Formats: sequence, C-alpha cells, structure tokens
Amino acid sequence: MGGTQFNGLALVKELVRQGHDVTVCNRGKTDVVLPRSVKRVYGDRTDHEGMKALFRDSEYDCVQDMSAYHPEDVHLMFEIFHGKVGHYIFASSTTIYAASDVLPIDEGMPDDRSDKQNEYGTHKLLCEDCLVRKYREVGFPTSTVPLSMVFGPQNALLDREQRMFVRMMQGRKVLIPGSGTTLGQVGHVDDQARALCQMMGKPITFGKRYNLTGKQTYTDKGYVDVFASVLGLDVERVFIPEALMDALWENEIDLTEAASSAGINIRSSDSGRQRADATRRKYQLTMLIQKIAPNIFRWNQSAVFGIDRLRRDVGWEPEYTFPSMVEQTYEWFMREGLDKVRTYDFTFEDQILDLVARHR
Repeated sequence: MGGTQFNGLALVKELVRQGHDVTVCNRGKTDVVLPRSVKRVYGDRTDHEGMKALFRDSEYDCVQDMSAYHPEDVHLMFEIFHGKVGHYIFASSTTIYAASDVLPIDEGMPDDRSDKQNEYGTHKLLCEDCLVRKYREVGFPTSTVPLSMVFGPQNALLDREQRMFVRMMQGRKVLIPGSGTTLGQVGHVDDQARALCQMMGKPITFGKRYNLTGKQTYTDKGYVDVFASVLGLDVERVFIPEALMDALWENEIDLTEAASSAGINIRSSDSGRQRADATRRKYQLTMLIQKIAPNIFRWNQSAVFGIDRLRRDVGWEPEYTFPSMVEQTYEWFMREGLDKVRTYDFTFEDQILDLVARHR
C-alpha cells in the first residue's frame, strides 16, 4: 500500500532486489518509474467498497502498509485481508511516544495520548490499537513498526537534509539551539527497507511493535559538524542562547518587530494568537537542526529510540552510520543537480541571527 514515494519506493526496490513478486496499490497520483516487474493497481482507500472489490480474489504472503494514517484505513485492511494474508505490517511513527529522560525510548515505554499529541500521532496510535485488538481477538498476523525521521535520497520533506546542504553551500551561518548538546537520531531509508523485508512472514513479530531507526545518535552540534565535514566546508556556527531559544520556542517573541528594534519584543503570555501560532513556530524551529515531534519533545530534550527488539527478533542490523548517510545523500543531491534548483527562504533564520547578534 503506497510504494511510490520515499519510504515506500525504497521498500519496493528492495523487495524486487530480493526476488519478490511485488504489487503496489495507490491512487496513481504520483508519476514514478517503478521496476519493470512490479504490478501496479489503482485504488483509493477511502473508497471502501471499491477496495474490497479490487482485492476480492487476492491473497498475499505479506501486505506492507506504508500509507495508512487513520484507524479506518487499517480496519479496512483487516476486513479485506483477514484470512487472505500471511503477514500485515503497518508503518507507524515514533511520534507516538511520550518524551522521556530515560533513553533510549523502547517499545515498552509510555505513549503520549495527552493533549500535546497531534492528529497524526493520535491516529497512528488508534491504528495500532485496532491492530492489537485484531491480533488478540482473532490472531490477525500483524506487526507495527514506528519509523523515526527517515533520511536519504528522494526525501519528500525538503526542509531537512536538503535544506542543510543548501544552507552550507550558500555560505550561510548555521544556527545551533542552546549549547548544541541535545541528542537526535535518524534512520536511512534503505536500512529501513531491509528491516521491513526481514520482518516478513516471521511469526515471532506478530502482535508486536518494533522501533525502526538508525544505530547512532548525534548532538545538534555533531549534526552540523558531520554535514560540514562531508561538504568539505568551513562553516560558521552560531549558538542561540538558551533563554532566547526558550522565548522563541514558546512564540513569545515577535521576530519582525524584534529584528527591527534594539530590544527583544516579548509578546503577552496570555495572547490567544500566540497560543495558536506556537505549534507552527516550533515546527519552524525544527528546520534549523531537524528534530522529531516538537509538540512532544522540547527543543532541548533528546529523542533517542531503541532498536534492540528488531535486531534480536529478526537479525537486522543497520548498515549506515550517520556520516555515511550524509555522504550518500549528498552524492545523490549533487548527481541530480538539486544544488542548482533547490531554493529556500532563510528570512526566519536571518531574524534569529539578528537577535543573537544584538543580545550577546
């Protein structure tokens, strides 16, 4: 399910490479070149009757569902494939977890179902809830796999690694929140494709959740250092003072006014508009050094996820280190000529740089 963008496309290519007969199902909206052996069928998963008719006579060894976002999506998959599939693997997200000062966060640690959780995370949790019930009630052979900040070529989230490439290549100063010691973690898209393949058809994985990400962590400063080393550039790093970062994170600063005055312009803490804009500001700040789920993890709160269960149960091991991820992705970025076409608005960063300079 899916199979034409980033995670799904990498998985399709890996399945073909390993010799599997692959069918992809999607709406046909994405123009993509698939391996010649892949069969493509067209269906809209919001059209339940149409999907049931499409797969009425079909059986599969495994369904890899990369495009389910709502509980009704996975309930429909159960209705269609119960008794007709050997294994159903649902791609979830590590945004489901509560922040923790005990790291790494493994599969047995608390989810976040509080009012901090957004619709995306809530619905991923509801999807998992549905699948766990079906496994316990009727033995539906399902596994859930929370992916975490997938990294690599073809990433559709352009404000992550590709933004950093352009930022550095333009000779811009690189902003680092606080002291730069907050920990982060990404996983390479090809490593994750191999893991999903290795899980298929293994009863030990039924009814379980498996975190899927990389084997290394990095500090915010380390993230910048690795990019600079791979690009071979001398990068000027600018650290945002913690107090200023706190104010930015809570959207207490009107950047437009602050950047044009000698003082920081602090917004009223009870402003309704401030609260409405706070989430957008947090996501905007994650474009400086990529971070997961800013609605859950504060800017200076480390987010590291354990992958030992997956390694133990199916024998998967990540092949990429963080530096090799950056190197391979940068090679693709340059080979595709994206350095000549990717453009970004860095006004937000310029405003922060101005604030930092004024208040040292």
